[in-house]
Amino acid sequence: MYMGHIRIIVADDQDFVRKRICATLTSNDEFEVCAEAANGKEAIEKVLELKPDLIVMDITMPVMNGLEAARNIAKLAPLTPIVILSVHNSRQIVEEARRIGVSGYVAKTEAAKYLLPAVNAVLHKETFFPSQKR
Repeated sequence: MYMGHIRIIVADDQDFVRKRICATLTSNDEFEVCAEAANGKEAIEKVLELKPDLIVMDITMPVMNGLEAARNIAKLAPLTPIVILSVHNSRQIVEEARRIGVSGYVAKTEAAKYLLPAVNAVLHKETFFPSQKR
């Protein structure tokens, strides 16, 4: 489906967390982190500039939070799928993310188990919301 590396932008305001997410993603040889962002505004700018295959984004960030950034990205780059990776795991927030058009949602506490499966599912045009198993 994709030629070459799958290009991913990682947006999280905590440098340490961002580096761990990048390390997890690049453990798959097909994935390349093409940019990092420390807030939602920066994430939008990088999406528009680099046109990545996917974005992995936190919710709680300064300047602009991840849900607001996702809302903007859904309008400005509707073909760019978004996976939210957040400490917030309430049904209300997950449902809001779905309404915005987010394709996947993983709790940070479950990142080791679900981040790569979420990315793979979303890249195959599927949704991934493990906290809401039916």
